[in-house]
Amino acid sequence: MIDRFTIGRRARDPRAFTLIELILVMTVLVVAVSVVAPALAGFFRGRTLDLEAHRLLALMHAGQSRAVSEGWPILLWVDTPQHAYGLAEESTARNGDPKALDFTLDENLQLTAVHAAPVPVQGRSLPAIRFLPDGSIDESSPATLQLTGADGSALWLVQTADRANYEIRNTNQP
Repeated sequence: MIDRFTIGRRARDPRAFTLIELILVMTVLVVAVSVVAPALAGFFRGRTLDLEAHRLLALMHAGQSRAVSEGWPILLWVDTPQHAYGLAEESTARNGDPKALDFTLDENLQLTAVHAAPVPVQGRSLPAIRFLPDGSIDESSPATLQLTGADGSALWLVQTADRANYEIRNTNQP
């Protein structure tokens, strides 16, 4: 037999949330996001610096491989004022480079070739790392590139001890 009290209890499902419970959960979520958001912003800024350093390192390996495979010097140039860098064939004997690569830095990053003498690159005078056809790095190439973030954090791309490659470091010290 079903009475009116039983019907009223069935209408309220014990598995359902009340409006008050939903509001409390949403409030807790908003507080949690407001606390975590600044930390995540710093994480992503640091991640941008790290990713750019790895992209530069990969471009260095590509330039070195290209110099060996094509038998022609390849330049990894750095244009600090324009926030750009790229890879191009040293065009002293040939005109243009159809395989040239140009990259733009994130506006919050700064790339500097430390103690680098400028060389002619596609009609401009820019600091550049010169990869020779035998796979070596020209002695006049900068030994260090500094990648700096907006918050002052920096990563260094430094020539290895054998001067055959570059590596990423957190400091310019050996």
